[in-house]
Amino acid sequence: MKKLRVGVLMGGKSIEREVSFNSGRTVCDHLDTTQYEIIPLFQIQSGALFLLPENFLHRGKIADFENRLEKEAQIAWDDLKELIDFCYIAVHGRFAEDGTLQGILEVLGIAYLGTKVFGSAAGMNKIVQKKILGAQGIHVPNGIILSTDEITNFGKTKNKIVHKLENNNLTFPLVVKPHKEGSSLGVSVIFDKDELFDALKLASFIHPYEKQAVLVEEKIEGMEFSCISIFDAKKQKWRSMPPTEVVHDTGTYFHDYKQKYMPGKSTEYTPARTTKETIKKMQKACIQVTEILDFKTISRIDGFVTKNNKIVIIDPNTLSGMGPASFVFREAAHLGMSHTDIINHLIETELENYPMLKKEKILQPSPKLGRADRLTVAVLFGGNSNEKEISLESGRNVVYKLSPHKYKAIPLFVDKNMQLYQLEQKQLVLNSTKEIQASLTQEQKAKWNDLATIADFVFIGLHGGLGENGSVQGTLEMLGLPYNGSSVLASALCMDKYKTNEFLKNNGFVVPKNLLLTKNDWSGLTQEDRQGNKEKMFEILRQAQDEREGDIFPIIVKPHDDGCSMMVQKVSNKQELKQALNTIFVQKNHAFLEEYITGMELTVGLIGNDQPQALPPSQTVIAKDILSIEEKFLPGAGENQTPAPLQKEEILFVQKTIENAYKAIGCKGYARIDCFYQNENQSPTKKPRVVILEINTLPGLTPATCIFHQAAEIGMRPMDFIDTIVQLGLEEHKNGIREKNRVVCNKLQKNI
Repeated sequence: MKKLRVGVLMGGKSIEREVSFNSGRTVCDHLDTTQYEIIPLFQIQSGALFLLPENFLHRGKIADFENRLEKEAQIAWDDLKELIDFCYIAVHGRFAEDGTLQGILEVLGIAYLGTKVFGSAAGMNKIVQKKILGAQGIHVPNGIILSTDEITNFGKTKNKIVHKLENNNLTFPLVVKPHKEGSSLGVSVIFDKDELFDALKLASFIHPYEKQAVLVEEKIEGMEFSCISIFDAKKQKWRSMPPTEVVHDTGTYFHDYKQKYMPGKSTEYTPARTTKETIKKMQKACIQVTEILDFKTISRIDGFVTKNNKIVIIDPNTLSGMGPASFVFREAAHLGMSHTDIINHLIETELENYPMLKKEKILQPSPKLGRADRLTVAVLFGGNSNEKEISLESGRNVVYKLSPHKYKAIPLFVDKNMQLYQLEQKQLVLNSTKEIQASLTQEQKAKWNDLATIADFVFIGLHGGLGENGSVQGTLEMLGLPYNGSSVLASALCMDKYKTNEFLKNNGFVVPKNLLLTKNDWSGLTQEDRQGNKEKMFEILRQAQDEREGDIFPIIVKPHDDGCSMMVQKVSNKQELKQALNTIFVQKNHAFLEEYITGMELTVGLIGNDQPQALPPSQTVIAKDILSIEEKFLPGAGENQTPAPLQKEEILFVQKTIENAYKAIGCKGYARIDCFYQNENQSPTKKPRVVILEINTLPGLTPATCIFHQAAEIGMRPMDFIDTIVQLGLEEHKNGIREKNRVVCNKLQKNI
């Protein structure tokens, strides 16, 4: 049966390429493979085009694989038509939404998603779009345009610029933004003229290769919103989805890059918290803008509703970002549409314009599987730990990655009180646990005790706290339910970094020298410190690191029972140490101090039960002294090189050491172990060694997590990896409590 070959184009030449990669990956994850053949395409910043190997698709950052693309199949644009039937544009910004990409696809005769050349060119240029909209009676912010010459020669033009602001009745605060970029890159809100030059310079030079004119606009006050509209080909009319209200973080003044893309950072409400009449007014304005600018198939219009109920448009977009929790999926969920539904709709709408393609495409009906044919998997995520936002990303991704042909997924949100709620699709796409918590109803509540009646298997997507320390594992054991990952004991042990390190050290593994300091001990030490005994706590640290001579610094200070880089600090002197400990003791009763290790920092995923397989290790490349949570989860912020740049024998040595640690602890299913590799020159023993930092029994399973990169290196796709985790859990628990309970029940029934 013939399938339509859909090329998903991502990357690109713009500064939004990391966001594009996130979008393209999501589209590939959710394209209906019963109807379409997926062809991942990647454009590097120089403009060269490549077929993207599947083992690169789930990397966290383009730098993780871009240097290896040179060895892959480069494609000439002219040859693209022989490879794909349709181009799903997941590229953002310049050379993608400005008519250039659309132009070359038109020349090549390749069908593609979205707005055509004119609408794209006009929609990308904020100066032009404002003039077009203003001429048609659409409210846009009052502002001025500053040329690159005015900005470059600011010392001479400053007074002229200030007069221009005054003459246009522009008073502070003001919004400064580049006229040809997106994703809030280069945008600033300024409050006086002394901030003007830095903001203008940032906006004008945000693109590394081309300076640009800048808009300085009034800051609109009111409710900020974003509204997706899609074209209904059957009715030949636009339809706006429920608009989303955007709430800025405290201390911020616009929806910046971090709020847009960092898990759990943004606060949004869909539908917007306003009257039905106002929502209709917003939707009507968005459709007007979409039609005026000649957008096609999909649009995303950003704007404000002012206090006097005026709709002001600030940024029309020809395409929407398509990350897992983006506006398009969030709003589509309120219409009962899944990720796959909305992607299919967009493609089908475009195919109406290409009748030959539509005629040739032969759809394969999706197999209809009954309840008996599929395993029901309850996916737990959320929880009450500091890692709940990452858990939301992991759990949502697991729900999406469980093969619908093998599993029926039930998303179960675990609230801050560890109570369960079964989510609807429109809740699953919400941006943060806080939003989900606010949307819950009593009718959605589920009991832990009822899990066995609704699920065959429980997939724990929780991180940290009760979800990873053996408590939830113990609950599921008590209920007789099979689950993923390690047992109660291994989970409880690995959640405590101090106990884990002591256990590993006693079993012959190398760990950093360390000290566990209690809050009470610290309080006593600081009391003595105030009385003049300033050296006591440092003497304790020296004793803990008895093999080191001289200064104890630098050292690492972190909680002993938290993850995701929460409150981890490198301290270089006594004052920094005091500050770091005081920060931890606000929340915790213990602080974990360990020596600072040098060498190559690695993270190694493992999969398996009694005979685990260590995956190819990744080198963790960090910008500063320690890995930040942004580097772990913000698109484009971190870098992992997989496999790590080590010799083959060095990699095998690391893998063997990590496998032995996994078995010694008693981990099951899968895990991720963080460590350092020291060669003979770096190691104090003058022999190569692996220094183990910590073991994660429920590592993150977010869309671009490192363990997926590693699995891809051995030919295992994310969906296969998730499937393997489930199968390993079933294998581990096949003779467990639930099976014994069934035997007992069967015997009782026969006796009756």
